[in-house]
Amino acid sequence: MTLGGVLSLAEMEKLFAQVNHVSAQEIAADEDFWEAVRGGYQLNPDFINLENGYYCIQPQETLEKFIAHVREVNRLGAYYMRTVQFENKKAMVKKLSAIAGCSSEELIITRNTTESLDMVIGGLNWNKGDEAIMAEQDYGAMLDMFNMVAGRHGVVNKVLSIPNHPSSDEEIVELYAKAITSKTKLLMVCHMVNITGQILPVRKICDMAHGKGVQVMVDGAHAFGHLVYSIPDLHCDYYGASLHKWLSVPLGAGLLYVKKENIKNIWPLLADGERSSDDIARLNHIGTHPVHTDLAIADAIDVYTMIGPERKESRLRYLQVYWTNLVRDLPNVVVNTPKDPTRACAIANVGIKNMKPQELADTLLKRYKIYTVAIDGANVHGCRITPNVFTSTQELDVLVKALHELGS
Repeated sequence: MTLGGVLSLAEMEKLFAQVNHVSAQEIAADEDFWEAVRGGYQLNPDFINLENGYYCIQPQETLEKFIAHVREVNRLGAYYMRTVQFENKKAMVKKLSAIAGCSSEELIITRNTTESLDMVIGGLNWNKGDEAIMAEQDYGAMLDMFNMVAGRHGVVNKVLSIPNHPSSDEEIVELYAKAITSKTKLLMVCHMVNITGQILPVRKICDMAHGKGVQVMVDGAHAFGHLVYSIPDLHCDYYGASLHKWLSVPLGAGLLYVKKENIKNIWPLLADGERSSDDIARLNHIGTHPVHTDLAIADAIDVYTMIGPERKESRLRYLQVYWTNLVRDLPNVVVNTPKDPTRACAIANVGIKNMKPQELADTLLKRYKIYTVAIDGANVHGCRITPNVFTSTQELDVLVKALHELGS
């Protein structure tokens, strides 16, 4: 043990090595195993954190490595910034593109999903009358950017609404297909809807849209480091994600994937001298920034690889199904997330009839010491519940007990 009794990464690595012969599905339900994993994190004992979707904390030893990166950059000062900074960033991009399944020539490190996707929205050559398609359940920052583009360039925004409980992939695909016209230039879709956790059939949507000559931009903020997939396999044109969420990188890192042939079509957020039009680095100039966060990406990927993408996804889905199955049939409880386990993973949303979401969130915190977030809009009224690998079923039992009592 190190750091005041917290499980070290070397000890965590041995722990995971011991279960390499066990299937991801089997280990997902092993509470003793995940209780040991929990030992690698320093958690606040004052409340149960079920709002890990905004920002996922790092294992304590990863945090210590991040602090060491801060110290090293500070020690080297301008020397670091003028010399090895750039090669280190390239190394981080290479390591990140490996788990994204794409070429390092198609990916850059940004500061978050908002920067990534807003760069695409604001960087396209829009003409008056062009149409963009999105959903009211999409993230507010991107909807705001589309509204700004509409006001600036005369773009027509077509906003649809995603059902919380679709009957099939085809229902979702058809919803987007019906919105496309000859004037449609870009379609935005969430890989995982942030307010409900619903996983959308992105590849089917992309294939449909491309068949109609429309490019697709995917908001993968909650999918990257959460689900197992390769970005190119989704067939999208653009993909943005935040690394401070499910990859557990310190705050200040995101990614933007741009399919090679589309790089030339995007104007950078900030100008960066003369570069080839198909060089994705032309989109990556943001001036002086906290480069020590870039270095922490490698540490976070090491932990993600150690846990195992399949093991992580299986555990997160197990936790969600565990608690939602215990409350779905309660008369006054409304689960706003599909029951089909293939349509959701860690994130789910729950409400109580005749109780405002903010009142529910306040009650969960004050009476039950459970921290979550209220969602009240876009046909979703409830609290988003987001566990992580360190969350125990005993903690989720507290949530279930609370919902039984509040819904009675």
